[in-house]
Amino acid sequence: MEKLKKIWQNKNRKIENLIVFLIILVITLVIINTIIKEEPKKENKHYTNAELASTSSTQTEDTNIESRLETILSQMDGIGEVRVLVTYSQSSSIIPLYNETSSKSVTEETDTSGGTRTIEAQDNEKSVVTGSDSNPVTEKTIHPKMEGAIVTAQGANNTTVKANIIAAVEAVTGLATHKIQVFEMKNK
Repeated sequence: MEKLKKIWQNKNRKIENLIVFLIILVITLVIINTIIKEEPKKENKHYTNAELASTSSTQTEDTNIESRLETILSQMDGIGEVRVLVTYSQSSSIIPLYNETSSKSVTEETDTSGGTRTIEAQDNEKSVVTGSDSNPVTEKTIHPKMEGAIVTAQGANNTTVKANIIAAVEAVTGLATHKIQVFEMKNK
């Protein structure tokens, strides 16, 4: 009977030790998993031109020329309220600055029968340079080409005023005069 109790206690102790070991193992795995997830990962983001264009201020620059033209034209003699619309052939695009690394290795092998073989390997890597705020650094911005302009203005029915409006818009945008249309604004 005494031996049976010792054997039973040893089995219970082994099971208890096994359970404690499994609990410690699970806790260790959970801790290791949280430590690995918390490490900051260095990302090498690849941006498309569309993503870059959406983060830029080129769209506000495009509408800015319209509002600046409206302000200047409304201050000219004989012109009242003015609205300007400029059309573009394409959207703005941004060319990001890239880090480019390339390496080339040439291996020449000679076999026992005297033949030689040359192996060339080339590796190129290109990644977008980001600034301290994680936004891409731009190399250059390509502004869209202006295609035409429509101006509605009070007082545009006067030919001299209309000619002055066309000359002003031409000077600012560089558009040809046949691409600038001026109309009388209706009275409210």
